[in-house]
Amino acid sequence: MRPFVYRIAVKWELTGYVLNLGDAGVRIVVEGERTAIDNFVQDLKKEKPPMARYENINVNCKPYQGRFENFSIRRSSKEIILKSSYTPPDISICDKCLNDILNPADRHYNYAFTCCADCGPRFTSIIELPYDRMRTTMNKFPLCIDCEKEYKNPLDRRYHAQGICCPVCGPKLTLHNRNGDQIDCEHPIKETANLIEEGKILAIKGIGGTHLATLTTNNECVLELRKRKRERKYKPFAIMSLNMDKVREYAIVNEYEEETITSFRRPIVLLKKSENCSLSEWVSPGLHNVGVMLPYSALHYLLLRQIDDPAIVMTSGNSTGNPMAISNNEIISQLGHLADYFLLHNREIYQRTDDSVLRIIDGESKIIRRSRGYVPEPIDIMIEHKGKGILAVGPELTATITIMKKNRCFPSQHIGDLSGNLETIEFHKSIVNQMMKLTLVEPDVVACDLHPDFYTTRYAEEFADTHNIELVRVQHHHAHAAKLMAENNIKEPIICITSDGVGYGQDGTIWGGEILLSSFKSIERLAHLKPQPMPGGDVSTKYPTRMLTAILSQAIPEDELREILTRNYLDGFKYGQQEMEVVFKLLRKKDYITTTSSGRVLDAISALLKICQEETYQGEPAIRLESIATKGNGTIKITPEINKHNGKYIFNTTKLLNDIIENLNQHKIQDLAASGQRAFAEGLAQMAIKTAEETGIKNIGFTGGVAYNEAINKTINKIVKENKLKFIQHQKIPPGDAGISIGQAIIAAAR
Repeated sequence: MRPFVYRIAVKWELTGYVLNLGDAGVRIVVEGERTAIDNFVQDLKKEKPPMARYENINVNCKPYQGRFENFSIRRSSKEIILKSSYTPPDISICDKCLNDILNPADRHYNYAFTCCADCGPRFTSIIELPYDRMRTTMNKFPLCIDCEKEYKNPLDRRYHAQGICCPVCGPKLTLHNRNGDQIDCEHPIKETANLIEEGKILAIKGIGGTHLATLTTNNECVLELRKRKRERKYKPFAIMSLNMDKVREYAIVNEYEEETITSFRRPIVLLKKSENCSLSEWVSPGLHNVGVMLPYSALHYLLLRQIDDPAIVMTSGNSTGNPMAISNNEIISQLGHLADYFLLHNREIYQRTDDSVLRIIDGESKIIRRSRGYVPEPIDIMIEHKGKGILAVGPELTATITIMKKNRCFPSQHIGDLSGNLETIEFHKSIVNQMMKLTLVEPDVVACDLHPDFYTTRYAEEFADTHNIELVRVQHHHAHAAKLMAENNIKEPIICITSDGVGYGQDGTIWGGEILLSSFKSIERLAHLKPQPMPGGDVSTKYPTRMLTAILSQAIPEDELREILTRNYLDGFKYGQQEMEVVFKLLRKKDYITTTSSGRVLDAISALLKICQEETYQGEPAIRLESIATKGNGTIKITPEINKHNGKYIFNTTKLLNDIIENLNQHKIQDLAASGQRAFAEGLAQMAIKTAEETGIKNIGFTGGVAYNEAINKTINKIVKENKLKFIQHQKIPPGDAGISIGQAIIAAAR
């Protein structure tokens, strides 16, 4: 902002100053003719920098005093005057800098860290506010004479750009072997490209973390990476292509997807594979889509330009379950068993930030992971917290944290799964501290999940006790509903379909397929899926044939079901026949917990159709079911059965599974998958409509992880609108658990 303000002030012959404030705000003081000031304000509005977003411009006029001789950029102040502001997210390289690195006559030619005031690292490099070079990770790289000239030249686009540097004064790339020894080579990027084309696996340190890179068209390369990642048996890899022409060699891209993937945020976008897809099937095995991003740094562009493949794998550089490695020592020590070589640099990454992930459904964004390119931008809501601030610590899986200040929620980057992983737990703690520092919040409320055994719950309890502040416990699905209402600026109660894998219910059971009458302060459970046994608890999540057995045991006699399972599904039990008998014994003794989880029902359908009988990554059976269903016709007659019990509507998912098995030998698997999904969506929609009619509510929302399923989303949307009701869905906030911390903060504020 400051260089831009300087240029237009000089243009209109105004005097005064501009400076950064301690809350990331900007103060502008100008003196001059009123007409010139009016023109200045118009330019301020119309010709703002590409990444700037104005929320309000307040102009206060005072009598002319003649205090200034010229216009200047002043030293930053730690003064705080705004109710809240924020530091910018990391921004992909701009076209002008891209031209510089490709221009042999420019001193930034082939330089991997080229950036300007309009692009480059922000959030991942900022140590503290105000945002000046001395308080970023560039503080160890004093400007050379040429860079200093640019930095001090008001007419240069690198004027007061805190991240600028060049080959003379900036970070350097080095290539290392598996032992960490530096390889003597003149052009590390070119040598890295050669190694990738030879089929090697490279660890590449980038802007906010590290990627593991290899070829996408070579089965052996992709399978070797999966072998080294051990537990990464089928989980899809993200890939990166040089440009959209390359992307179209293997994927179908619509207008909105292209607009999103080429935006300055450069997220990973899930795209449908084309019929002539040239990628190895092992990039995203069993799936109809693939996660694609374009280069977002000079380093990525320079690398991709020298590789013939239409894309390269660019997956997070971490051992399974751990956060990304970011320091050079961590990268070599933690990824030594994964990578053959390491492309490193000597710029510190202050905040690790994974790539963001989203998909487009009916022209609407569904953010799966809101991270690089988005964080720490806030989400404004209509509820305002009157106190100092709220810390919401998030769920256990796919965790984020959120800081709420006034009417703004500041969600963190992706953290990961907190169930017992010490490195991720430490990462969670560090993000809490950094987000509080950047938002200048000392919370007077901390919010957590209702589940008593989550790490995040224990952390919140300890935090509340240590800081002597209020603790608010929030039911998981209430958090889902609240974030949906807040995003859509709805104050009155809605009927909310909350459909996901797991959430601790108000009655102490496991929820996941609920129709809730939701307000910001409370929920009432009006309908849900039939509670189903989970023999062995979470083991039934990993091996969905257990769920299939439990659900069908209520419709098929044990001897008959045993015969079906023995003949067709023994592979779905880790220990075969012996384990199957253990499951039957648990069911006979009623020694199990129950769940209304949508995820477990979809998993069971996936197992029934032999699409996926072991979950190797979160949500895999349901995700692969969706992919198979995209190839099918959903017209098989399977009708959801909705009953009423104790005043609540209940969707009989046992009948749903039984109907599918009765059609098993008469139809194609893909048609059964499509029809099963369609019937499941119809059941959810019908319960929501019945409760809406009874309560007189006109808004029906859909949230939770199942909202990522395109076919289910479209079916519910269609039925709701056919019944003259309004369908509410997410665009800015992740429908899944990555958005839970936002809902926790909102509910804490409302209470």
